[in-house]
Amino acid sequence: MAARTTASEQVEQLSQEVGQSYADLYAETIDSVVQLRVYVDSTYGSGTAGGTGFVYDDGHVVTNDHVVQNAREVYVRFRETGWQSASVVGSDVYSDLAVLSVEDRPEAAAPLSLLETDPAVGTEVMAIGNPFQYSGSASVGIVSGINRTLPSPTNFSIPDAIQTDAAVNPGNSGGPLVTLEGDVAGVVNSGGGDNIGFAISAPLTRRVVPALIEDGEYEHSYMGVRLGNVGPLVAEANDLEAATGVYISVVSEGGPSDGVLQGRDERREINGVEVPVGGDVIVRMGETPIPTRQALSSFLSLRTSPGDSIEVEVVRDGQRQVVELTLGTRPEPER
Repeated sequence: MAARTTASEQVEQLSQEVGQSYADLYAETIDSVVQLRVYVDSTYGSGTAGGTGFVYDDGHVVTNDHVVQNAREVYVRFRETGWQSASVVGSDVYSDLAVLSVEDRPEAAAPLSLLETDPAVGTEVMAIGNPFQYSGSASVGIVSGINRTLPSPTNFSIPDAIQTDAAVNPGNSGGPLVTLEGDVAGVVNSGGGDNIGFAISAPLTRRVVPALIEDGEYEHSYMGVRLGNVGPLVAEANDLEAATGVYISVVSEGGPSDGVLQGRDERREINGVEVPVGGDVIVRMGETPIPTRQALSSFLSLRTSPGDSIEVEVVRDGQRQVVELTLGTRPEPER
């Protein structure tokens, strides 16, 4: 009779299998990850910066815009090669993505595939990069959240970001956050503190990067409004049935929404707090419900392009109505 496997032996076996899967993933991926050294010129003088990138196709590497911003010279190093010169073929501050052209790609450095949709929360992931110039470092964790909104140096936030508890630090920026199947779930963007990091989602990357390769830039859809979430006080002040949707605070004069959407016309004090009154509340765009600003930003970024005309359902003066909005193109970013 075969001996029974004890609980402790089962745990040890599982730990070995998980550890081996991480080791296999690292071995299969590391050749496609590059270390970046960037020589920059800025208003504060010249200097150097570091970061990470990964192979997108035969001649291109993806990284973050903020890694190569103000670059005078860019160098990349694959695991088995020395440093070689690279050039920036396109960058987009609004999504914090950039593409480099690299001529001498080692055969082992195969392009990494990107997920078509956001991974499920709880999906195991590995971040591979060069934190604090420790090249080829790996950290593991899970997808802690999806559809996050990240701050940006522009007046616009970055939508649809991936949150992870895999450790990411300065130098990880631009590197891949990969699933155990070896697919890129996101491009590491930043660390937000203990046990929290963020990545630009693969779906957004799939939209932006081809345009950067083709045209050197990417055009984002633009409404020309200032937005706010609908909280309990805003709902009460505007006589809304439910505290959901996106509040239109300001409509930019001459923008795509001018004459189509309605901004606030006054403020009212509720429980000692001034809240806006009179603005439209967006509850649906096309066939997609819009309960929050995050949902609206993701819809615009992943489902629309400048010039598209879409139906927008709003609550205006207590009544639901549908208006037609033609999207514009975001203005040039202020660097």
